[in-house]
Amino acid sequence: MSDNDLIILFQSIGLSEQRAKDTAKNKKLAPTLQTTIVEAGVNETGCDKSVGALLYTLASTITKDANSHLSYIARAIIDKRLKSADQIAAAIKYVENAGEELVDTEFDNACGVGIVITPEQITSAISTFLESKKDLLVKDRYKLLGSLLAQARQTPELRWVNGADVKEELEKQVVALIGPKDERDMPKKNKDTKNDQKKAEINAMKVSGFSSNKSNQNSIPNMFLEGELAKLHKPGGNKQIKPELMEQHLKETGGKVFTRFPPEPNGFLHIGHAKAINVNFGYAKAHNGLCYLRYDDTNPEAEEEHYFTSIKEAVEWLGFSPWKITYSSDYFDKLYELAIELIKRDKAYACSCTPEEMHEMRGGDDGGERKECAHRNRPIEESLIEFKRMKEGRYKEGEVIIRMKMDMQSGNPQFWDLVAYRVLYTPHHRTGDKWCIYPTYDYTHCLCDSFENITHSLCTLEFRMSRESYYWLCDALEVYKPVQFEYNRLNINNTIMSKRKIAKLVNEGYVKGWDDPRLYTLPALRRRGVPPEAINGFVQDLGVTTSNSTIQVTRFDKYVRDYLDFHVPRLMVIVDPIKVVIENLPDDYLEELTVPFKPKDPSMDDHVVPFSKIVYIDKSDFREQDSPDYFRLAVGKTVGLLYVKHCITCTDVKKDSEGNIEYLICRYENGPDIKKSKTYIQWVSESTKHQSPIRLNEIRIYNNFFMSENPSAHPEGFLKDINPNSLEIATNSLIEIGLHRIISKVFEKSEKKEFEAVRFQAIRVGYFCIDKDSFIDENNETKNKLILNKIVSLKEDPKKN
Repeated sequence: MSDNDLIILFQSIGLSEQRAKDTAKNKKLAPTLQTTIVEAGVNETGCDKSVGALLYTLASTITKDANSHLSYIARAIIDKRLKSADQIAAAIKYVENAGEELVDTEFDNACGVGIVITPEQITSAISTFLESKKDLLVKDRYKLLGSLLAQARQTPELRWVNGADVKEELEKQVVALIGPKDERDMPKKNKDTKNDQKKAEINAMKVSGFSSNKSNQNSIPNMFLEGELAKLHKPGGNKQIKPELMEQHLKETGGKVFTRFPPEPNGFLHIGHAKAINVNFGYAKAHNGLCYLRYDDTNPEAEEEHYFTSIKEAVEWLGFSPWKITYSSDYFDKLYELAIELIKRDKAYACSCTPEEMHEMRGGDDGGERKECAHRNRPIEESLIEFKRMKEGRYKEGEVIIRMKMDMQSGNPQFWDLVAYRVLYTPHHRTGDKWCIYPTYDYTHCLCDSFENITHSLCTLEFRMSRESYYWLCDALEVYKPVQFEYNRLNINNTIMSKRKIAKLVNEGYVKGWDDPRLYTLPALRRRGVPPEAINGFVQDLGVTTSNSTIQVTRFDKYVRDYLDFHVPRLMVIVDPIKVVIENLPDDYLEELTVPFKPKDPSMDDHVVPFSKIVYIDKSDFREQDSPDYFRLAVGKTVGLLYVKHCITCTDVKKDSEGNIEYLICRYENGPDIKKSKTYIQWVSESTKHQSPIRLNEIRIYNNFFMSENPSAHPEGFLKDINPNSLEIATNSLIEIGLHRIISKVFEKSEKKEFEAVRFQAIRVGYFCIDKDSFIDENNETKNKLILNKIVSLKEDPKKN
C-alpha cells in the first residue's frame, strides 16, 4: 500500500491529516496500524474517532509477545468490550502470558469487560479511601487533591471506573470532609505580593523538585502520579523468556525500581537532558528506587574528560545524586564474551560489506527491495575466527564488522541486522589501548541495562523503533530483559540543541564557548543565572506524553521569571547613567535610608543606602522633549525617587560644547509646597563614606540568539538566522551598595564561590546574576571586577510607553 493510501486509511479511523501523514512515515507503526485496522474489519468502512483512537493505542503499544493475539484484541474493541486505554493495556498484559488459546471469561475478568460500577459503589469506595487519608488531607488540604486522585484511581474497586466520575465524586467528598477552599488554600493575589498558585508551588520546590519527606505522597511531582508514567509496570511485572531470569532479578534488587541516566560523554548536556535527568532520577525517587549515572562511553573518538566532568556537575547542580556512577566500558569484557555467545547461537556474524553496500542491501535511497548480506549465513566457526582477528588488530577500520542476525524483511529499520562491533584504533580514555574493537550503542545499551538490573529503561521517542531490537537481543542471549518506555523529548523554539551545530557555533567563533549564556546547554543556562529549581519545576510542569511537541521559549522564560520574582532580592541598577545635582541640598548632605531587599517580605532583610546631593538616574528616565503621555523626568516635571521621602523636579540641563548632556539640575521638593508624583524611578547616590555607587565593568544583556522560531528551517542554513543583536554590552553602569550584602550572603552558604548564584532583580530593568568572568575580593572591594549577566527580562506591561 502506498503512503497516500495509508494516509487515507488512517484518516478513515479519525486521525487528523497531519497525524495520518506522520504515522504513514513511521516504518514500524504504519504496518502495525494497517494490520490492526484490517483485523478489526473497518478497512473498508472506517469507524468512529473514539474507536479509531483505541485501535491506534493498540497498534502503538502492542508488544512482540502479544502480537499473535492482535486480531482478538482489535475485535474486542470493535465489539465494545474494550472501551478505554487502561483496558487495552490490561488486554496486552493478559495475552502476553495466556498462551495460544484465549479464554473469553478470563480475558474479560483481566480487562474489566462488562464491569458496571454503580454510583453508590463509587461513593462507598472513595469514602473508604479518603478515610485512610483523612489526617493527611486535614493537614495539607487541597494541595493534596492531585495526588489523591491518582492514588484513588489505582484502588481495585475503582480500577475500571471512568476517570471523570472518580474526580467528581472525590472532589465532592473532599469538600464535605474539610469544607470549601478558603484563604488557607488560595495564595494571595494582591498587587503587592503578586503571588499565584504557580509561585506557591515554586516556593515549595526543593532543588530536586521533591520534599525530603518520603512518607508524604504530596511531595512527589504529579508527573509521576498521573499520565503515562503512572501506568508503568511494577518491578517483576515484565515477562521474561525464562521465568528464572525474573526470579534472579527480584532476588538481586529486592523488588526495587532501578533506572539510569545514560548520556554519551561527547558533548555538554542541554535543557532537553534536564528532562531526561528529571524523568530517570525522579521516577526512581518517586518509587523509593535508585538511579545510576552511566556514561555510554563506547565511542573513544568523540569522548573527552571534560565532558564526563561537566555531565556529573550538571546532574548534581540540578539536585540529583546518582546511586552509582558506572561506565559502559566497565562491561567491555562481559560484552565481548556475550558477542562470542551470540555468534555461537547463530544470532550474529562477521561481515565485510562496505557501508555503501549495506545501505543498498537495506533498500537504498529509494527504499527498494532489501537483501541479506552474502556473509550472513557463513559458518559459525568462521565468524568466530573473524571476530578473534578483529580483536587481535588484523583488520583495518571498517574492513570487518560483527552484525546481529535479525530480520532484513521486517518493517522496522532497527531490525535490519544492526552492527554490534567495529574496529577502531583509538585509545579509550579508561581502557587505553587494551581494545581495538568497540561495541555499538545498539548492542551495548540493552545489555548494560540488563547487567544493572534496570527495571524501567526510560528514553525519548526517537528510540521507539529500537524497542524491538532491544528486546530481541536480551532474549537472543537469554539474559534479564528490562522494559523500555519512550516519552516525548523537550524541544524549545528559537534555539538549537544539536551537538554538531553547537560545536560549529563554538569552533567558528559565533559564541564564546559551550557555556555562552545565549545557548541552552546546561552550563550556559547555569552561567546565565537560571536557577536549577526553575528548570526542574518547568520540566515537571510540562510532564510526560508520548507525542512530540515544541515549547515556546517565552514559556520557559515565564517560569524562570516567576521563580526569580518569588526568591531573589531587589537592587537599584543604573544601566546608562546620567548625573543629577540636587541644587537645594548642601554639598555635605548625607542621609542613610533603610531599604528592604524585597518590599512586603521581611524575611529577606534590609540594608542601608546613602542619599546625597549627587545621584544618578538612567538616561531612559529623562527626556528633553516632554509630552502629555510621558510621566518620568523632564525639565519642569517632577518624579519620585524610590524609597526617598520627597520628589525631585528638573530645573535645568547642563551640556558640553558639543551639545551632550553633562548633568541635570534638580530641586528636592522638601519645602512647604510638597509635590507628589505618580512615577518613581530607581537611582544611586554618591557617597565616599559608603563607597557608593559600585561601578560595574560590564552588563551583558542577552537577546534571542536566533531570529526565527526554527533556525534550522532557514533556506540558507541556521547560521544565516543568527541575531546580530543577540548580545548588548553596557560598560558605564552603576549599582547600589546592597550588592555587597547579597554577595556575602550567597558566599557564606558555599565554600566555592558560585557567581551565578548571586541573583537579584534590578528594579524596573530585569533579573541579573554575576558572571564567572568577575573577580571578587571580599577583603578589598576596590579590587573587584564585576560583570553582570541578564537572566531574563521583567514582565512587560503592554500599556508601557
